[in-house]
Amino acid sequence: MEKNLLGLLRLRIKRGINLAVRDYVTSDPYIIVTMGCHRLKTRVINKNLNPEWNEELTLSMTDINEPILLNVYDKDHITHDDTMGDAVVDIKPYVECLKLAAELEKLPDGCALKKVQPSRNNCLATESCCTWHEGKIIQDMRLKLRNVECGEVVVQIEWIDVPGSKGLANVQV
Repeated sequence: MEKNLLGLLRLRIKRGINLAVRDYVTSDPYIIVTMGCHRLKTRVINKNLNPEWNEELTLSMTDINEPILLNVYDKDHITHDDTMGDAVVDIKPYVECLKLAAELEKLPDGCALKKVQPSRNNCLATESCCTWHEGKIIQDMRLKLRNVECGEVVVQIEWIDVPGSKGLANVQV
């Protein structure tokens, strides 16, 4: 185990909405998630501007300030893959909620803990909520893609504590 490991962050890449056309009338989108030296990829969804990935990708977290970048691409078989936009996942509001977890055990399922508004400092397309769900905290996000004419990606994040890791107790947000 990495000696600086804080825990794991599970990203559920749910779907894309109104993604940009890159192949005449459609695209073959996939997403690459990058954080530091970590690089994870979803599968390609052929001929779909509103793809449903429903894939779980897991990152080993050693620094909550390390940006998590989602890059959307169109798979091409002859030329280089085309870019379809990017977004940054900001986990700081989520980590603030995680630090309260010990006090949350008595809350009802589905209780909203924190609402995060779209701003110039994040890629949120709509309000995002950190929610108590089945004994854990999740955050659903609808991210507006940057550097492209249109498109959004829906993701959910969830923290996974790893026995023997540093955890988040001493992390400054």
